[in-house]
Amino acid sequence: MRQIFYTLLLICTGATQANAQVDPHFSQFYAYPLWLNPGMAGVMDGDYRFTGVYRNQWSEVMTPFNTAGFSADVATGKNLNLGANFMSQSAGDAGYKYLNAYATVAYSGIKFGTDNNQQITIGIQAGLLSRRFDPAKFQFGDQWNPITGYNPGTISADLISQTSSSVLDLGAGLSYMDASPDKKVNLFGGVAAFHLTKPEDPFVNSSTKQVLPVRFTVHAGARINLTETVSITPNLLYMRQGNASEKMIGLFTQLKANDYTDLLFGANFRMEDAIAPYVGVAFHNFALGVSYDVNISDLGKAVTGTNSLELSFTYIGRKTGKPLRYLSCPRF
Repeated sequence: MRQIFYTLLLICTGATQANAQVDPHFSQFYAYPLWLNPGMAGVMDGDYRFTGVYRNQWSEVMTPFNTAGFSADVATGKNLNLGANFMSQSAGDAGYKYLNAYATVAYSGIKFGTDNNQQITIGIQAGLLSRRFDPAKFQFGDQWNPITGYNPGTISADLISQTSSSVLDLGAGLSYMDASPDKKVNLFGGVAAFHLTKPEDPFVNSSTKQVLPVRFTVHAGARINLTETVSITPNLLYMRQGNASEKMIGLFTQLKANDYTDLLFGANFRMEDAIAPYVGVAFHNFALGVSYDVNISDLGKAVTGTNSLELSFTYIGRKTGKPLRYLSCPRF
């Protein structure tokens, strides 16, 4: 039963293959920039930014997997950007909790091109990775009677020696953006690696040490300005963690409704897994987005109700009197 729990956990936290990936994932990955890449700290059209994302999975099948992330970052104006991000996930009926909290420092002094509008930012993050679960919510095989069914009064012989763990965790990343205001096409992208310390899995009893694999991330895109009021942003994401990988491509359209309001819509396609339509609105310094993952995998065909809902918000603040600076990175 314990192995079944871990298998379900790997599936539901975002693996397109249920082998090793245990980090949650997000369809609106640019809405949570410090989870995507520490090198994105301070990369914004503004001085400081607050972002949040919430994802609900499997709500029609079981107690849902809920994932919430929040980040805050600031561009100091001295080629040094600072940030912090927090993420919490509660997983199903087994009382599993996955929590991390990181601080990020990024150097943004590598600038080149016309008026230094092209920039490379290098970021490092460090913090706490905490995992725990409630064994009282488990149902083990030796607690089941073939006639009467599950008997909670039966004490299982399958003892669990450790139910929580908190360890140091490190990550690093690099991002590139082209913020040239006179270009028709502006490129952006980056690479990152997480869990560089390879934290041990404290819950698996094995002669071979089990570790949390490094998560590698590659992301890229281009903002294409079709007219003064319409732009499209094709983008891609590739992640690999252990034996599991995720490949996502997407396209978003941004329409300028007036001087204060932008409308956004589009979709992401997670290969062999899901299609995620998306709509959003940006008003002044605020932006809100919603997406819905429609599962098209074999698992989705076999089990109904495996779709996911995701919500995001972004707030970007600017110092009084500071002019807007055009950035090519998407607002979500």
